Amino acid sequence: MNRITEQASDYHNLELLSPTELLVAMNQEDSRVPEAVAQVIPQIEAFVTECYARMKQGGRLFYLGAGTSGRLGIVDASECPPTFGIPHGKVVGIIAGGDTAIRKAVEFAEDDRAQGWKDLEAYSLTVLDSLVGIAASGSTPYVLGAMEQANNFGCLTGGITCNPGSPLTSIVQFPMVPVVGPEFITGSTRLKSGTAQKLILNMISTSLMIRLGHVKGNKMVDMQLSNDKLIDRALRMICDEIPVTREQAEILLKAHHSVRASIEAYTKNNPKQ
Repeated sequence: MNRITEQASDYHNLELLSPTELLVAMNQEDSRVPEAVAQVIPQIEAFVTECYARMKQGGRLFYLGAGTSGRLGIVDASECPPTFGIPHGKVVGIIAGGDTAIRKAVEFAEDDRAQGWKDLEAYSLTVLDSLVGIAASGSTPYVLGAMEQANNFGCLTGGITCNPGSPLTSIVQFPMVPVVGPEFITGSTRLKSGTAQKLILNMISTSLMIRLGHVKGNKMVDMQLSNDKLIDRALRMICDEIPVTREQAEILLKAHHSVRASIEAYTKNNPKQ
């Protein structure tokens, strides 16, 4: 298979370029990514629609990948509880090589075709769960093996790859394939491919969380209040939504511990306002 992500860079003698030339060239390449993602919005929408139906019934969302792809999945999953107030374990990121691989590459971890499913089995999967395999190349054995087993088990499967026609696209039920072209440094998929993957993960999780009711208007009403910045944001959100002073908002927030609960408590006690 002629993998686009492994094709030679369109740029040459990079070590001879000035910092400005390097940065401008990289920026020009990066500008291609949003359009590539835009081309696969129908495929992303199809996956989100099916995933939402399962999550609404209690299903979970799993991301599975190796290297950069695995780390991107973990980042997206780990940000869902503080951003949207969902329980830990509702969106889960799994990386080949385990937690050690988040910071340090684990050699050959991605080459074990059986290990991905073994890692998933620890979570007692059900047919309501949805899995997204993330692999820029579309050929990572760790991901492919897990997606095959997930299909057999009855889970929903999606895949994000930057290589059309790669094995992942034929295994998963919902392939999402942004074609970003050769990387600035030949084969370095942490660049454009990684950016495309991150954009799609943002779109998947954010649209799901909105549809599941964790956003009101355009505000994160269920966010966790884990630092002073977020508490200040929460107070402003309350004041924007209901006619109270900041001091009154502080009292409400202290009593109810969330923006949503504070607004609902006020509205219940002041039905005519």
